Amino acid sequence: MSKIFIGREREQQLLNEYLHSDQSEFIAVYGRRRVGKTFLIQHIIGNEYAFYVAGMNNVSMRIQLDNFIHALNKQGWHSNSISTWLEAFIALEEYLETLPHGNKIVYIDEMPWMDTPRSNFISGLEHFWNSWATWRDDIKLIVCGSATSWIINNLIRNRGGLHNRVTHKISLKPFTLRECRLYFDARGFRLSNKQIAECYMVLGGVPFYLSKLNKGESIAQNIDRLLFAEDGELYDEFQSLYNSLYKNASDHIKVVTALALKGKGLTRKELVSKSKVADNGKFTLMLEELESCGFIRRYEPYKPTSRMRRRLSSRLSPDTLFQLVDPFTLFYFQVMDRTHSSNANYWSCNQNSHIFTSWSGFAFEMLCLNHVEQIKKALGISGVMTNVFSWFGKGANNYAQIDMLIDRADSTINLCEMKFYNKAYRMTQKDETDIENKVTTFIEATNTDKNVIVTLITAKGLDHNEHSECIQNEIVLDDLFV
Repeated sequence: MSKIFIGREREQQLLNEYLHSDQSEFIAVYGRRRVGKTFLIQHIIGNEYAFYVAGMNNVSMRIQLDNFIHALNKQGWHSNSISTWLEAFIALEEYLETLPHGNKIVYIDEMPWMDTPRSNFISGLEHFWNSWATWRDDIKLIVCGSATSWIINNLIRNRGGLHNRVTHKISLKPFTLRECRLYFDARGFRLSNKQIAECYMVLGGVPFYLSKLNKGESIAQNIDRLLFAEDGELYDEFQSLYNSLYKNASDHIKVVTALALKGKGLTRKELVSKSKVADNGKFTLMLEELESCGFIRRYEPYKPTSRMRRRLSSRLSPDTLFQLVDPFTLFYFQVMDRTHSSNANYWSCNQNSHIFTSWSGFAFEMLCLNHVEQIKKALGISGVMTNVFSWFGKGANNYAQIDMLIDRADSTINLCEMKFYNKAYRMTQKDETDIENKVTTFIEATNTDKNVIVTLITAKGLDHNEHSECIQNEIVLDDLFV
């Protein structure tokens, strides 16, 4: 089957702009393992590069250099003996200077693997960019790699010679539901939006994971084959995922493990206590690395004094919460890690069990959190500045917890309830009482003078009855595919 390129409209536009600018560009593309970084770049540049090389995993500096030299030889450039990265990049300069006028794309894939211990790779790269490329207007250096921590620490936040040298960065995220829909349609799947959502709730929108699905099997059968069969292609993916992204990933895993035990999130202080990881600058960087790959989000719990702002400040308050939102990681902890059965058909056998019900409710909440922009569009407030919060507090008589508040600059708050059911959701007396309690408690505790609108997000809509009058906005799963 030929390769199918789906979505990524914004990233394609940005890359094309950078590659056709009138100055030299240093472009860093990064993101989690198997999210499609290389696929995106190859789709944009095709064979229109002046030089291409890919780093090799777990090999010596000598082999990395030989690989680099071989890539130069393939372009017809033969250099004298090269024994250092400084010499390797000087050879690259000499080769590029022989090329005719016009932009010259230099694409280095899996760059983090090239930086072997004591190799001085960064020094060679620094010399290439600072002493040569930046003085020209025709060099388009694209670097890529799954080792996100390396890209962030050594390039984007470099405090040495490469400080502020990266001209553009593209953090590639998993597919949205809309892109998943496009992908499955292009591959001949006949899936409903609800089936795609269930797939997303397990695998996230990671293109490589989706590519392993068989259209001749149900979603549950696919999950069994990939995740629960001992020879499944994603059976050991959890460990491979974090170890590929982060050097010494054990602490990253401790952090996401702690967050998995507290679905609504933990403060930094709580997270340090639960994870047993030292609270220092490395811990701060670790949180930023996990956030940059979309594994976690950070947000402020709602307070009456919360100010409307476009982004969270880099200086976090003690109340800032960190929450695990990656679907695949959540499924691993909530289902796979708790499963001690050797049944290769485990997921198919539990589609109607409390295991599925418990998991799907929370997974649907995370799906909604990953599609806030689509929710805003469905509400007709795309152009309104908003912040998304959670809230837990006590009113005059009751405690209440709200998983999603959309605080709007137009003096309105959407209080969102999320329900994942196989049919239209039918409100009960208990549901109505619970919602009224949440609204009353929230208004009493926060003393807000904003208009509070109860918004219900469901898979199949609302079955209206005498208890559903408290719902003022309805959003269905289809709205999240916009």
